[in-house]
Amino acid sequence: MAEAYLPVGPGLGPEENFLSLEDILMSQEKLPARVEAALPRLAAVLGKGAAAGQSDGIPEGSKVEIPLWLAKGLYDNKRRILSVELPKIYKEGWRTVFSADANVVDLHKMGPYYYGFGSQLLNFDNPENPEIAQTILQTFIGRFRRIMDSSQNAYNEDTSALVARLDELERALFRTGQKGLNDFQCWEKGQASQITASSLVQNYRKRKFTDMDG
Repeated sequence: MAEAYLPVGPGLGPEENFLSLEDILMSQEKLPARVEAALPRLAAVLGKGAAAGQSDGIPEGSKVEIPLWLAKGLYDNKRRILSVELPKIYKEGWRTVFSADANVVDLHKMGPYYYGFGSQLLNFDNPENPEIAQTILQTFIGRFRRIMDSSQNAYNEDTSALVARLDELERALFRTGQKGLNDFQCWEKGQASQITASSLVQNYRKRKFTDMDG
């Protein structure tokens, strides 16, 4: 029987996990930037077709929106190839909203990877990085309890309206909370499945016995 697929979780902090589907999708999110040095042969990559008779490069001074993965690859403090601008949800105006009441914000609408994408912004040299990091942390703390409380008090209820406002990380936490509640309910009713050794342990035992026999 084939082993069940186990999803790989996203990376933590400013580093990505390239085996994680969530991180791959997050790295495709667009980031506003200004080109500080001409970028040859990148017009097609960014969906900017060159006009007749012009090169397929992006001239210096152009404002573009590029995927996060490309921005990280091009960014260099010493050569100044491009400068990255903050997406509006991470700017001071929105940071003030988060500090007032983070629970009122529809994070999924503003950016489905608010925490992961915001952590990635710390890779770029920006004087507002300490404030961004603090806001991300306090937003998570402020919303975490409500998310977990909701996951524990919404057994067998329609939670689509609540989940629709959550960032992808928060959705994963909500699902984890609901699974824990469901498992507990099954245990209370005597419906919990029998605990068995994992396939890794069973295979290890087989190899160990084979080595002993040899």
